Amino acid sequence: MGRFQFEVSGNTRTEHDLLGEKEVPAEALFGIQTLRCVENFDISRDYLSEYPEFTKALGIVKMGAILANHKLGLVSDQIKNAVVAACKELMEGQHLEHFPIDMVQGGAGTSVNMNANEVIANRALEIMGKERGQYQFCSPNDHVNMAQSTNDAYPSAMHIGLYLTHFHVREAMESLIQSFENKEREFAGIIKMGRTQLQDAVPMTLGQSFGAYASAMKHELERLEKAASEFLEINMGATAIGTGITAEPGYAEECIKNIRQITGWDIKLASNLIEATHDTSCMVSYASALKMIAIRLSKICNDLRILSSGPRTGIAEISLPPKQPGSSIMPGKVNPVIPEVVNQVCFKIIGNETAVCMASEAAQLELNVMEPVMVQSIVESSDWMIRALNTLRVECVDGIKANPEHCRNMVENSIGIVTALKPFIGYEKSTEIAKEALQSGKSVYKLVLEKGVLTKEQMDKILDPANMVKPVKIEI
Repeated sequence: MGRFQFEVSGNTRTEHDLLGEKEVPAEALFGIQTLRCVENFDISRDYLSEYPEFTKALGIVKMGAILANHKLGLVSDQIKNAVVAACKELMEGQHLEHFPIDMVQGGAGTSVNMNANEVIANRALEIMGKERGQYQFCSPNDHVNMAQSTNDAYPSAMHIGLYLTHFHVREAMESLIQSFENKEREFAGIIKMGRTQLQDAVPMTLGQSFGAYASAMKHELERLEKAASEFLEINMGATAIGTGITAEPGYAEECIKNIRQITGWDIKLASNLIEATHDTSCMVSYASALKMIAIRLSKICNDLRILSSGPRTGIAEISLPPKQPGSSIMPGKVNPVIPEVVNQVCFKIIGNETAVCMASEAAQLELNVMEPVMVQSIVESSDWMIRALNTLRVECVDGIKANPEHCRNMVENSIGIVTALKPFIGYEKSTEIAKEALQSGKSVYKLVLEKGVLTKEQMDKILDPANMVKPVKIEI
């Protein structure tokens, strides 16, 4: 009983199922099948009660179903009105404490489906003036679950819950993109060396580096949006395996219409319900899109750590906000802890994508029973991603400072600037100067001036940051 987030008096009511009877806490809106799940599955310790997007989604699906069955003349006005009212309460975020089940269970999501059925039925009974557990008046199975199976109600609700979660991921990504774009503008006039293979390449601006980070995140957000749109296709009406057994003709279409109206989204009924009932490709697509964000984000964090390395013996083109002392033995050391933790989040998300792929591959015949771990993995990746994006933005990116003089000095001392000079002095002369610079230790900038190859005004014009941001014709 320790997982219950409500006061338990010790009073109980007796409920029964296929396996026998159990005493359910009198205060519980859930029933015997939820209680069995609590007893059987202590796995991830991520509980359904912690994810209001999914209890809301369950309310949406069950409301769509009861409205469809009522229109088909299968339930009374009284039951329909009470179930709809209970569903609306779930959609408002109420009764979370009555969803104590682990997100990862056996049974292909049956525990989640029955948890929702029991909570809605018992709350509907209260609304009708009845007692909890008086299922002869409103049954979790016969009324709330009418014309449904876990195999259509659960994945449909999970799709909707994941789509709701996606909104939060999108918001966090858009905020980070804005921060990168702010730094792109702030650092637009700071020249620095670009690098390939960790070697000096050609000059660019620091703003261009941050603009590239913004662009990378924009492209990955587009990929994620496309993957999220696949969640809008659901299989309500498939019932057990896609044949629609136990559902009335027209139920599926009516249910989908209701869910579309409730959500305001372009919800679609899958074209082949048998295929849709065992297919989990939409979750693979979304997990893969999250993985691509993680790969890009980890690269950006690697860059931030390298560009801020030092402060005296590294690249030190930027300074990250100092967050905590960096060593228990080395005084004065400050580490890039925010990019480091985001790197670790990215590794976790990449690993979760592998779990989703393996679970999707495990489908057999007419059903994939591994959907719970897929949902939990995507939710975990989404939550970690949201927190990582927000942490990186607030605790790191927004506070990054440039070291413009140091950036310019490194450009002037770099061998790499000969590439920028090549159009004006030719390949042979550029090679000669580069070779001498390497042998003598002098900077290319100084050698060019000493040899009178170009004037200081000409050199500064060539290396003007405005001429680094795009192909331009420079007259010297």
